[in-house]
Amino acid sequence: MAAPRESDGESRRVQHIQVVEAVAAALRSDAEATVTDVAEQLGLDHSGASRMVRDAVAAGYLSRDASTHDRRRVVLQLTGSGQELLAASHDWQRQCFAQLTATWSEGDRHRFAVYLHRLAGEMIR
Repeated sequence: MAAPRESDGESRRVQHIQVVEAVAAALRSDAEATVTDVAEQLGLDHSGASRMVRDAVAAGYLSRDASTHDRRRVVLQLTGSGQELLAASHDWQRQCFAQLTATWSEGDRHRFAVYLHRLAGEMIR
């Protein structure tokens, strides 16, 4: 068996970030996040989302718990490592935004940021 390529590790990290972002988004709009929420956020089928969630749990970014409303239902929570990954991802996004718009006026940067937030909010609906 061949050793994993560096790009495989980076690809897995990107998947973990996507799952953590999806869980965080679900938790912002509801008290509980599920694999179904992850599937909907990422546009995946349930089995694909389930595999990504399983990998993120194994990596320590998420935990699975019983729902407080229905013990048969499994809900997802961000772990401390998951919160750190989410914060690091957001820091990287802010750095990229700052670099890409470095020559823009402050007003243009602010307007563009407002429009990006608006677009992201409309995509979630």
